[in-house]
Amino acid sequence: MTPLVIALQWTIGKLGLPGWGTVASGYYAVLCKLLRFKIRIVGEPIRDRAVLFVSNHVSWADILVIGSIAPIAFVSKAEVGNWPLVGPTARLQRTVFVDRTRRQQTGDAIADMVQRLESDISVVLFAEGTSNDGNRVLPFRSALIGAVREAASRAETGIIIQPMSICYTAIHGIPMGRQHRPLIAWYGDLDFLPHFKAFLRRGVIDVVVSYGEPIAADASTDRKKLARQLEGAVRGLTTSTLLGRPRPLHAGR
Repeated sequence: MTPLVIALQWTIGKLGLPGWGTVASGYYAVLCKLLRFKIRIVGEPIRDRAVLFVSNHVSWADILVIGSIAPIAFVSKAEVGNWPLVGPTARLQRTVFVDRTRRQQTGDAIADMVQRLESDISVVLFAEGTSNDGNRVLPFRSALIGAVREAASRAETGIIIQPMSICYTAIHGIPMGRQHRPLIAWYGDLDFLPHFKAFLRRGVIDVVVSYGEPIAADASTDRKKLARQLEGAVRGLTTSTLLGRPRPLHAGR
């Protein structure tokens, strides 16, 4: 299916045809069904304009789950662009690649982020800079939050940022505790293929995606204050979900 999507998205881009977002979210939705994710949405994602979503990061599966909800582009480390199949797919899904070892590349990535937003494409930034074991939210990287502020200052009318959280909460409907969540997470130096084979044997996985209150940002936004505000919001959403106290359900599948 992935080579077919690559060909279709390439054709859409080459000919300037509409439908990129429908193909992208449909592709992720099919993968989520094949991998048996049961997705629940808490809160209300902004849908009537492009938004920069700032989220925690647990697993490779985050991309599929979040991408299935609505058309969206992701900010990813540059190495992903060189992975077989995954790299070409990510490029055609309009991923913004960041090489954090090269300052010039970071500036290019910010420009790409602004271009996506001004083209009415929402973007997801995993502000921890890496994935975690699913039990916590790591401190947000100041450089990434700095990129958010810089993007806001470059955009003509500023940007809207919405904090969001993704949590894997149950296997076959049975709630996962602290000791089980790392079985779903992909983090640290875990080899992908053994992890993926074990993942496929686990069955239906419940996922909760939560959205917080939007924040407006522009050139006058204080970076440190913004970082604290976003980190606190994402941590609050994650903690509430993991403790079984999510906010009222507004939408979902």
